Amino acid sequence: MSKELTSRSEDYSQWYNDLVIKGGLADYSAVRGCMVIKPYGFALWENMRDALDRMFKETGHQNAYFPLFIPKSLFEAEEKNAEGFAKECAVVTHYRLKTDPLNKSKLIVDPEAKLEEELVVRPTSEAIIWNTYKDWIQSYRDLPILINQWANVVRWEMRT
Repeated sequence: MSKELTSRSEDYSQWYNDLVIKGGLADYSAVRGCMVIKPYGFALWENMRDALDRMFKETGHQNAYFPLFIPKSLFEAEEKNAEGFAKECAVVTHYRLKTDPLNKSKLIVDPEAKLEEELVVRPTSEAIIWNTYKDWIQSYRDLPILINQWANVVRWEMRT
C-alpha cells in the first residue's frame, strides 16, 4: 500500500486522507468535508473510546451528553467563542421545510418557521456545559464534577 500513498513529508493532509480511504477506515460522503466512518474504522474508534472510557471511570468520571444546539445568545456571551469560532459556525434559523409552490419536486425553507432565537450547531461544548454547571454547582460541596462527554462538534472549515 505504501507505493499508493502520497508521501507524508510531501503532503501530510493528502497522505492522511489516502491512508484513511485506502485502509478502508472511511469513505467520502455527499457532504463536502464529511466522511462516513466504515465498520472497520468505527471498530477502531470503539476500541479506543472503550479503553479511554474505562480509564476515565476508574478516576470517578461519569458520561453525560449536552445538546448539539446552543442558543446564539449563550454562545456569544462567551467572548472567546464569538471571536474564535464565529466564522466556522453552522447556524439553524428555521425548524421546517415545505414544498416549493412553484416547483412541487423541490423543498424550500418555510419562512413561517423561523426560530425565535437562532441556534449555533456546537463547534465546542463549553458554552452549553458551563451554562448547565451554573445550575448544578451551588456550593463547594457540589465539587468536583467529574463529567466526560463523547460528542461530535461541527466546524465549518472551508479549507477541505
